[in-house]
Amino acid sequence: MARISGIDLPRDKRVEIGLTYIYGIGLTSSQKILADTNVNPDTRVKDLSDGDVAALRAEIENYQVEGDLRRWEAMNIKRLVDIGTYRGRRHRMGLPVRGQRTRTNARTRRGRRQTVAGKKKAPGK
Repeated sequence: MARISGIDLPRDKRVEIGLTYIYGIGLTSSQKILADTNVNPDTRVKDLSDGDVAALRAEIENYQVEGDLRRWEAMNIKRLVDIGTYRGRRHRMGLPVRGQRTRTNARTRRGRRQTVAGKKKAPGK
């Protein structure tokens, strides 16, 4: 089992796809890492040799991944919130940050809203 940056890579997937399970490494970064380490992207994770895994680990050390990247992103968001920018206020209120509409949609950020039954008006005097 290949364990890189604290993540167990899925054994039956190709290495190219398996590396994307590490937070901060997408398909493009994965392809670049494999090209730099001369590992065949079509190899299954279970078929990697110990030398290949060590080379991948050493190359990924040059990238900011997992905990460090999450901490860096959280600090950036906290900075925006602390200085009171528009984006920081949107983060604090849990609304879309990048200019999307909120009258409809935006369910991911706003959550599912509960409908409230309307009150009946009291009879006139």
